[in-house]
Amino acid sequence: MRHSSSPAFVCLLSIYFLLIPARVAPARTEPTALVEEQPLVLKYHNGLLLKGDFTFNIVWYGKFTPSQHAILIDFVKSLNPAKSTSSPSVASWWKTTEKYKSGPTNLLLGKQIVDENCSVGKSLKSRDIVNLAGKLAGRNVISVVFTAKDVAVEGFCMSRCGTHGSARATNGKARFAYVWVGNSETQCPGQCAWPFHQPIYGPQTPPLIAPNGDVGVDGMVINLATVLAGTVTNPFNNGYFQGPPEAPLEAVSACPGVFGSGAYPGYPGKTLLDGPTSSSYNARGVNGRKYLLPAMWDPRTSTCTTLV
Repeated sequence: MRHSSSPAFVCLLSIYFLLIPARVAPARTEPTALVEEQPLVLKYHNGLLLKGDFTFNIVWYGKFTPSQHAILIDFVKSLNPAKSTSSPSVASWWKTTEKYKSGPTNLLLGKQIVDENCSVGKSLKSRDIVNLAGKLAGRNVISVVFTAKDVAVEGFCMSRCGTHGSARATNGKARFAYVWVGNSETQCPGQCAWPFHQPIYGPQTPPLIAPNGDVGVDGMVINLATVLAGTVTNPFNNGYFQGPPEAPLEAVSACPGVFGSGAYPGYPGKTLLDGPTSSSYNARGVNGRKYLLPAMWDPRTSTCTTLV
């Protein structure tokens, strides 16, 4: 059964964040008791989670530069605890997923297909994404499709920046998990690459400098982190989420627009600054990489946690 992310797995972090209504204090003539805000709780729906060792297979659809390949591949490698770097690290961010019942999920980089000539065109439907992902589907595999900046995907920019779901393998028996993330550099950076680009709505504060010097691909990292966390904690629509199953808030999408402490609408929160470039980051990865990763809901504290 296909698990769509539109609108169920929306990754428009900036839009979600910036459209949160402002809290307005009601007029009053006498003191009233303070109402304590209830903690955010993602309910576990007793479904299967992706735990243990999984291979991360990639379909590169469209043209990506060698640098863009390296940024995304290094991020995937950085999720592995064995590759943990100095704190705060990408691996320590991913370690929060261990708290979602049944232990850790270890991702190992596997097969890759480069479809630079766009074999099924540059305007893809959701079923095209599933079919592309199915080329590298298998047991204990997360099949990932990255689309280049000139590839349009159904719902891209309008309701999502990436998606995750599940589908039946060609033999009709096993289900496989898949992920899609698009490069928004030329299509909608204000929606899918915030805070590295000014948002299309809300406060027009200066954007942060992308840690790897690529607004579109550094934005892809944020969206990949979002849907990947949702993949392992809610792979088949019966894991951890809040709200209706057709439009759930998941491990990261439940914490929209938060990258560091002190975040508020239009401000991503505290980040670290790289001296030579003045770029913003909150996690270190392999090969000296730096990344900006979104907050993730911690099931032990029922709070959105950040690395800084």
